[in-house]
Amino acid sequence: MEQSSLIKPVLGGTYPTISHGQGVFLYDKDGKDYLDASSGAVTANIGHGVQEVMEAMVQQAKQVSFVYRSQFTSEAAEELANKMAELTKGDLAYSFFVNSGSEATETALKIAIQHWQEKGKPKKQKVISRWMSYHGITMGALSMSGHPIRRERFTSMLESYPSVSPPYCYRCPLQLDPHTCGMACASELEASIRRIGSENIAAFIAEPVIGAAGGAIVPPDGYFQKLKKICEENDILFIADEVMTGFGRTGKMLACEYWDVEPDIVTFGKGMSGGYTPIAAAVMTKKVMEPILNGSRSIIGGHTLSANPLSCAVSLAVLKYVEENELVEKSADRGKDLSRGLKKLARKYSFIGDIRGRGLLIGLEFVQDKATKKPFSNPADVTNAIIGLGTKNGILLYPAAAGLDGVTGSAIIISPPLTITEEECAELLMRIDITFQQFNETLGKLPS
Repeated sequence: MEQSSLIKPVLGGTYPTISHGQGVFLYDKDGKDYLDASSGAVTANIGHGVQEVMEAMVQQAKQVSFVYRSQFTSEAAEELANKMAELTKGDLAYSFFVNSGSEATETALKIAIQHWQEKGKPKKQKVISRWMSYHGITMGALSMSGHPIRRERFTSMLESYPSVSPPYCYRCPLQLDPHTCGMACASELEASIRRIGSENIAAFIAEPVIGAAGGAIVPPDGYFQKLKKICEENDILFIADEVMTGFGRTGKMLACEYWDVEPDIVTFGKGMSGGYTPIAAAVMTKKVMEPILNGSRSIIGGHTLSANPLSCAVSLAVLKYVEENELVEKSADRGKDLSRGLKKLARKYSFIGDIRGRGLLIGLEFVQDKATKKPFSNPADVTNAIIGLGTKNGILLYPAAAGLDGVTGSAIIISPPLTITEEECAELLMRIDITFQQFNETLGKLPS
């Protein structure tokens, strides 16, 4: 085989060559089908091969694909910003378009700092985040991420922003009973603010449902209400990272809606375009924008391809498709179907320790002993083994970190397109059952 010049995730690794996609299925050049139970990287929210999106793409390309945002605006960008304000509701009214979720969270960080500068509080520059979090791979976004595996090569270059424990009730970081703890993990934010000084803190950032760093960890009711109150009392902006959870993934348009909490800044990506084009956004409230509108009237940020008409038109078509096909509601319904089926499998397989999540963002954590929650001694190998078996069986699964330190646990995320049908859910469960059966047969060969 001729050597490839493409740098792949694993150098020298063998990857199937994709031919095409349709609905919840992908097909390689040999004709093998894969049920996309991960939506790629929790991205292909409306499935593959949607004709309406392709038509919008062609129509915009016939007009203009690119203009530079400091020279022109476009109808596509203006319409998308209006649609974002409509879908996010409340005071979230201003969109800054970028190209990836990492860029979106980094932009949110910079806007939060600029907000306080323009209010005459330039010392407010730090951001507090949680362990077991992932906000992106650029240096600012990675600084905010409490993902030890992804941080380790660059730790000396990163800010020490993660300082608060996650609401990981399956393995409480504070070794408390989740039913009686009074949400002590949320109270940690207050202690962290006192140590750093609220006069030095611009924002607190969190994923409403923890994704790749924790395998769909859902906080208890009241948790985010408590965090938002702490932020307000200390003059700190709350940034919700909805890059993975936004636009229907959890069964709500925004996952924050589950707790009736409005962030000051929200970041989006992934499902914002369903994978049809690179685009993401940081969306701000009027409160965040007001000092900038009354001050410099310019946000220091942006990229060459920010708000390009082609990506904006595609994203607009995707969001309209989500609305018109009621995919938010379908995500909630299909999520219940899948959760029920997965819980049946948990009774069948002893290595499934926990099933969690909301809507079609479902996490499975694997353990060596269900009673004691003892993790496997080689968590990365376990996760990779299950994903590898799944690929052979024609089902694509997404890896996630787990464990109290974010290193010693193994988990996967199941997150098919929101368009998945009842019949396709049954097919997904059948393929994952086969995969788990095959893994189960290897358990005796794993080191204890």
